[in-house]
Amino acid sequence: MNKSTRERSIYMTKNKYPPALISGLIVGLLAMFLFTGIVSAAPNTQGDDPPEEILSDNDCVKCHRRVAGDWSPSPHAHAYDDPVFQEQWIGLGSQNTCLACHTTNYISSTGEYETEGVSCKSCHGTVTTNHPDQVVPTIVDTYYCGSCHTTTLSEWRSTGHASSDVDCMDCHNPHSQKPLFDDPDDLCINCHKDSMGDYLNNLHVQQDIGCVDCHALVIPPDVAPEDGIVPTGHGFTISPQTCVACHTDALHAGFTLPGYENGAANANTFHTSTEEEGSTEGAQPLTDTDQASNLTDSQRIQTLETTLASSRVSNLFQGAMIGLVLGGSTAWFVGQNLHGRSNE
Repeated sequence: MNKSTRERSIYMTKNKYPPALISGLIVGLLAMFLFTGIVSAAPNTQGDDPPEEILSDNDCVKCHRRVAGDWSPSPHAHAYDDPVFQEQWIGLGSQNTCLACHTTNYISSTGEYETEGVSCKSCHGTVTTNHPDQVVPTIVDTYYCGSCHTTTLSEWRSTGHASSDVDCMDCHNPHSQKPLFDDPDDLCINCHKDSMGDYLNNLHVQQDIGCVDCHALVIPPDVAPEDGIVPTGHGFTISPQTCVACHTDALHAGFTLPGYENGAANANTFHTSTEEEGSTEGAQPLTDTDQASNLTDSQRIQTLETTLASSRVSNLFQGAMIGLVLGGSTAWFVGQNLHGRSNE
């Protein structure tokens, strides 16, 4: 064996496992162990573990007892079985369109729904058995509430609350739908305390009349709308109708009109059939109770406005007469003085 052959044999013996081969084997083994770990950690979709189930409202109640206690007597819980709704709905021919807001998960194409009333899923969506490992989703905001509470949304959008981003849940408990404070006035004061100074000396406060008594007053319409959608008092504005709701006679203004000595109640009188023939001899004044009960809000407002307008005309007339007398007297006096001086 020559020197060259011996050296090559020694090199092959010493480098039986070249470094590149060893490195490749190590990388391969690490990749295999990593892949095995990932596979073992992945969920077994073909094993014995059952698939995740969708929770029902009854499942929610088992854990969330306090929330369920708030919700159970609420308008949402009884949105379907409420007697007023049922009477109105039947009167409309049991239209399916009403069920979009008075049931949960209503399907318009089939007329089917999941549950009566507005339940958990209406606001939280579908919740599965992986809860509570995941936060329960909430799909509620003011405009979502307004998709059913259309009148309330319309009233709210015109207020300072809307422009200040004060939304439904800033004032209402979403489960009971009640104000966040037991006394609704405390809810108002909680934000408006800096502007309460002048109001605290107001006669209304001294008579125990609170914020919501005027700013959230709901006056039912003279004729109930067929769809049952009426004002909800979320405009927070005070209109003439608000004042008339308490101040039903014009005597509060401190003056009366001829024929209106008993206040706005005298605006309405009962006329016999002789009036239809052009005669008012048979006119019979109603009692104060009958007059007040027969007046509509618009009639009361018109009476008060007429009284106020008449007072302004009367004051203007009195001022004009006084002005004429004073002006005439002054002119006569000046004329007499000028005439006397000219004679001198």
